[in-house]
This record gives sequence, C-alpha cells and structure tokens, in this order.
Amino acid sequence: MIESNMSRGCAWCAAGGDGTSAHLDENHSEHSLSPTGHLVVAVCLGFIGTFGFLNNTLVLILFCRYKVLRSPMNYLLVSIAVSDLLVCVLGTPFSFAASTQGRWLIGRAGCVWYGFINSCLGVVSLISLAVLSYERYCTMMGATQADSTNYKKVAMGIAFSWIYSMVWTLPPLFGWSCYGPEGPGTTCSVNWAARTANNVSYIICLFFFCLILPFIVIVYSYGRLLQAITQVSRINTVVSRKREQRVLFMVITMVVCYLLCWLPYGIMALLAAFGRPGLVTPAASIVPSVLAKTSTVINPIIYIFMNKQFCRCFHALIMCTTPQRGSSFKNSSKVTKTLRTVRRANGQNVTFAVASAGHPTICAPHSGGPKSSSEGEKPSPGAGQPTNRPVVSLVAYYNG
Repeated sequence: MIESNMSRGCAWCAAGGDGTSAHLDENHSEHSLSPTGHLVVAVCLGFIGTFGFLNNTLVLILFCRYKVLRSPMNYLLVSIAVSDLLVCVLGTPFSFAASTQGRWLIGRAGCVWYGFINSCLGVVSLISLAVLSYERYCTMMGATQADSTNYKKVAMGIAFSWIYSMVWTLPPLFGWSCYGPEGPGTTCSVNWAARTANNVSYIICLFFFCLILPFIVIVYSYGRLLQAITQVSRINTVVSRKREQRVLFMVITMVVCYLLCWLPYGIMALLAAFGRPGLVTPAASIVPSVLAKTSTVINPIIYIFMNKQFCRCFHALIMCTTPQRGSSFKNSSKVTKTLRTVRRANGQNVTFAVASAGHPTICAPHSGGPKSSSEGEKPSPGAGQPTNRPVVSLVAYYNG
C-alpha cells in the first residue's frame, strides 16, 4: 500500500519495479557527493549516532535507577530521550551505512520507511520541547504550587506530542506529498523538490505547524519565565540574581540550539521547494540534515545534564554509591519553598514559590528584611503576608 501511494505522488517511485535501490542511484548519480564528502558525512553520522545513543541511554538508566527523578515534569524529558534514542537506533545507522558506500542500500521501501521514521521522531522531539516549555510556563503561572503526584497532565502532553507528530507525518504515506531520496541520495525525507500543489501545500503546513509554531511556544513560555524571575530578583539581588543569570543562560542555550539544529533544515526545505532548480547543491542539502540529527546529542546535554537532579544522580552512578537518607538526593524530592513577594507597578502582590535549600524565608514588601520561620510554621496574615494572592510557582523549572 505504501509503495502504490508513493507511485502516485512521486516520479522517482513510478519507474523501476524490482524494489531495489537501482533507480535511486540512477536519479542521484549526477548529484552525488565526492568520495571524500561521503566519508566526512559518514564520520559525522557515526559520531552523532554513537554519542546520541550513549547520552539518551544514560538518561533512561538514571531515570530507571533513581526514584527521585520520577517527577511528572521529568517524564517529558524521558519522552524526548526515547524519541532521540529511537532516531539513533532506527535511522542513523542506515544513513551512516549509505554514506560509507556512497549510495542508498535498502531500496525504495526502505527509503520510505526511513523518511517516515525520522520525520515522525524528529517532530516528536520538536513538539515535546514545546510542550515542556509550556508545562513549565503553566506551572509558573499556576494559582498553586506544582503537584508532584499529578501525572495526568504530563501524560496528556506526552500523548499529544506523539499523536501530533503522527498526524503530520502519516499523510505522505497516503498521497499528500511523499517520502523519497534527499540530497546526494544517502538519506531519505519528504520530497522537497517536487513543485506540485500537492507537495508544496504539505511543505508549507509542515514548516509552520512543526517548526515555526513550536519555536513560538518555546520563546513565549521561557520569555514569561525570565520575566517572572526578573521580578523575583528585585527582592533578593544576591540569590535571585545568580538564579536569573543561570536561567537566562539556559534559555538562550535552548533557543540557540533549537535554531542551530532545525532552522537550517527548514530553510533548505523551503529553498528546495520554492527556489530555482539546482539552487540547493548536494553538499548544501546534507549539512542541514546532519545538523538536525545533532539534536539527538544536544538535547540530553541541555535538558538533562544541566539539570541538578540528574547531575547528582549521574555522580552517584559513576561513583557507585547509594544516596543516603537526608542527602541532597532525598532533599531534592522534598523541595523546601521560599516565598518572595513582589510588588508590581499596579499594586498587585504576586508570590513566587522558588526551590531553595534550607528553611523557608518569608520576604514581605514592607518588612525590614527576611524573616525566618521554621518548617511547617505558617506566617500570620498580619505580618506582611496578605491572603488570596496569585501564586507563581517556579519549582518545576529548577528541579532541585
């Protein structure tokens, strides 16, 4: 069924009936890279496949080994790791083997399968990053602190990421555009070069709904997060300023890496679809494809190993130690809250619940300074702690 649908949508599938890669070789022989170029691509893909597999496997090992990591928000990180790991297992080895030989090796049906799997898992990763940023934003703007036992919302977010990806990557199997050889013919993806209305309409929708829209969600969500942290910094310029700088660095890193990995690929696709024929050379087309695959290596580093909880557990795994009761591992699962009240310009009080170590510190707008209270002790409303105020929780962002 896949092959018959492809033959309706793509000219390269219409010829040849033996199910081998002969037709791919014929179509791309004049557009192939040099042997040195194929070798460079193979080395890059080997590096990406190896370290992407190791990084994401380590994430899953840590998550399975340490219960403290099994918070609702971290399940989203695990979903990203699973999608990236599947790319390294089901996709990268075939493009690596093809690059070592300078041609596609597993036929037309394999090309369709490869294009679908990589497109689907790539979109899962993109949408999951957007869902993660939105979940953090919702937690920050929530009226109450994050519920560490509520997995329903996160489960819905994970399901949405995978279903949304399937919605946008299944249509080429049924006639709306198609999957075919890409660049020098050693990888396969959506047929960017076909100028039919059927293909162009799909490319435009895919570009907007699977690249631009997630980027908008990420920038908006983390932008609001930074705005909230900036307001917190006005109360405590020593502790909160360092936190603001760290979060700012993380947000900039996330956005820059997102653009570095995926924007070149999106631009290449649009140039291939709307530019003059031959504008995108084999070398120019393979570089964005390789950059997109580097996200499988970068995502675990940014979203996992920059996370304090995962770092502590990773250190314990390397040192072959067991977290002791009362250590930072246990404390991270029982996050102590610090309440800081921010006076907005319009006179509205907003309380930020921020993860911190030690006992809570209550800071009121008109108090002379921080006032300590023992754990479990509630401050009285008359002590500069007004009731019925909206609460902004930043706990989930820091993860210990």
